[in-house]
Amino acid sequence: MSDDYVKSATADMLKSMDQLKRELVGVRTGRATPALIEHLPVEVASYGSTMSLKELGGITAPDARMLVVNPWDKGTIKDIERAIATSGLGFNPQSDGQIVRIPIPALTGERRQQLVKVVKQHAEEAKVRVRGVRRDYKEMLEEAERDGDLTEDQLKKQLEKLQEATDAHVKLVDEMCAKKEKEILDL
Repeated sequence: MSDDYVKSATADMLKSMDQLKRELVGVRTGRATPALIEHLPVEVASYGSTMSLKELGGITAPDARMLVVNPWDKGTIKDIERAIATSGLGFNPQSDGQIVRIPIPALTGERRQQLVKVVKQHAEEAKVRVRGVRRDYKEMLEEAERDGDLTEDQLKKQLEKLQEATDAHVKLVDEMCAKKEKEILDL
């Protein structure tokens, strides 16, 4: 039964890894990819709600320096343009009334450094989430020991396994961060 705690903790830590992967995909590396903008929130006045960009149209990357959004409802084009322009991503969308073209500017050295900082921030947040999982499960294990479900030796072994899982996931976060930094700085 006590191994169930470590398995559950590992599963929760993997969820943090998945979230980090999604966040890192959204950090641009100078190459156009729909993931850069697909989760961008768009306030659609005619619908009276906020939706992600991928819910409003198809997003394609015809080449390495261009993204194209083809809205399913052409009435949302202005809302899409406004969301992209004010997103802080540094994009200047252009529309012909049918589709929205988003040229992807080349990254400057300064912008690359800013993106590296963003990557490091995402990585630190992921580490905090992983450590939070460790803390929560450590408390559960200690409570199980107090309730008599675990012996002191079992508790010690489970805490060691929990720490090993935490260390492995923190190392994985560092590796993912280093890989993304390399992508940003090498392009």
